Amino acid sequence: MSSLSAPDVAGQPASAPPRVDLEWGLQGARYLGNGADAIVVVDVLSFCTSVTVACERGACVWPHPGGEEAHALARSLEAVLAGTRSHRGGPSLSPTSLLDLPDRSRLVLPSPNGAALAHALMTSRSQVVAGCLRNAAAAARCVADARRVLLLCAGERWGDGSARFAYEDFVGAGAVVERLTALVPGLVRSPEAHAAALAFAGLQPLELTPSGSELVERGFAADVELASQVDVSDVAPVLFEGRFAPAA
Repeated sequence: MSSLSAPDVAGQPASAPPRVDLEWGLQGARYLGNGADAIVVVDVLSFCTSVTVACERGACVWPHPGGEEAHALARSLEAVLAGTRSHRGGPSLSPTSLLDLPDRSRLVLPSPNGAALAHALMTSRSQVVAGCLRNAAAAARCVADARRVLLLCAGERWGDGSARFAYEDFVGAGAVVERLTALVPGLVRSPEAHAAALAFAGLQPLELTPSGSELVERGFAADVELASQVDVSDVAPVLFEGRFAPAA
């Protein structure tokens, strides 16, 4: 991947068994992404859930970190620019705002975590898929033929911009690992991927997490409820030519 180039730390021979790893954010992409055949970006609250809901409607979704460049991109594509979650009355980062999205919409969807991560992966040689609890089985099926899969959790941010562990992304990745294990004989799970799968087996309510409780307090309990649904979608959004679209 040109913009996130790094040595292939895996060093796996072609005859090595299929493997799934788990890492966090841009640094994780730099560390392990170069050796992955497929990367599943996981941002449960709420970028990847929103992308999945939009793609269920046949939409194409351009991820973007945000700012004036996002406005320019939307204008150049004649696309709708999604607002922040607090933006009412139109498409936004709130997944419930996308449930009635017109068919085959073109949507630029900014966010500081999942969208920024997906945007950085646009030049990756790996297949890039948006995964969450909602489409865990579909995402696993989409990457089941890959010899090396990287689950890349977006995580959250503290007020000073430093990375914050996100339980919801960890268990979302774990759900994909569990489904992938059932599909791929002999799959080797890294310790981190295995731990995520175990965490998913004991899934706790997302409204109890820092991100979930904050959204509930802000009046977005419906978003948390929607993002908590497991395997209700058959759509696996795949990143191609700068946009997510449903896998063929």
